[in-house]
Amino acid sequence: MLGPVILAASRSDRMRRFVSAAPGTKQVVARFIAGETVDQVVPVIEDAAAKGLEVTLDVVGEDITTREQAFAARDAYLELIDRLKGLELGTQAEMSVKLSMFGQSLEDGHELALANVRPVVEAAAEIGTTVTLDAEDHTTLDSMFAIHEELRKDFPQTGCVIQAYLFRTEEDARRLAANGSRVRIVKGAYKEPASVAYQDKAEIDKAYVRILRILLEGEGYPMIGSHDPRLIAVTQELARRAGRKLDEYEFQMLYGIRSEEHLRLAAEGHRMRVYTAYGTDWYGYFMRRLAEKPANLLFFVRSMITKN
Repeated sequence: MLGPVILAASRSDRMRRFVSAAPGTKQVVARFIAGETVDQVVPVIEDAAAKGLEVTLDVVGEDITTREQAFAARDAYLELIDRLKGLELGTQAEMSVKLSMFGQSLEDGHELALANVRPVVEAAAEIGTTVTLDAEDHTTLDSMFAIHEELRKDFPQTGCVIQAYLFRTEEDARRLAANGSRVRIVKGAYKEPASVAYQDKAEIDKAYVRILRILLEGEGYPMIGSHDPRLIAVTQELARRAGRKLDEYEFQMLYGIRSEEHLRLAAEGHRMRVYTAYGTDWYGYFMRRLAEKPANLLFFVRSMITKN
């Protein structure tokens, strides 16, 4: 019941100010956000690589209101790529981007977002890695998929994200699985109306498994974004039935959540990628992490109560 309330709060400037000022916020944010600057996140990347883990890096921020902010987001990713070049990790360190940061909702936003994300994808390819386009709320998806299709003409390794709770996603999965793209499947973390998305957790889980089967039996490269032990086990069984080798799909989990499971899966020979967010505009990302799991919210509340 609390999830939708928290997701609504993620769009509230008033709640943003309250949460930012709360005494326990910094401690909890550090659990999910790897740092505020590139300098702070580089040691995190190196540590993950030393443990046999891979990363996808997200410079946090959403809901921009000016073209200048969109250009700044582009430049932040270009700075990150410049630092990654020296690490020589290739696809062990890729990037995830939200097109809203690149100006998607502004005037002529589709063209602006494409123009801003293209140099990021180009620069990533030059250092031997790639970019995944994150899914946001359902109103943005047609634009995201169109940009994904356009980018793949020159950079076929460009990935995208699909969300199991949306009714449209099974059809999207069939289309994407057929043309060999890299696809991350997640349950979904935005507040969506009942007209476009499943609202019941059990229905979302069933949809996730149906979509997972489509991806694993298809021709693409599935990226399984889940911390759910049941879905991880289902993935392993469906991959076995589909004849998938361990390097023909990967698991993805969030930085700061089930870290021991990251290591366990890597030790078993799975590709295990950690979604690692950093930056100063952390509020929207942080609130969705609270909405996803009650334990995260309890951890935050305890920190607010106990830290003076």
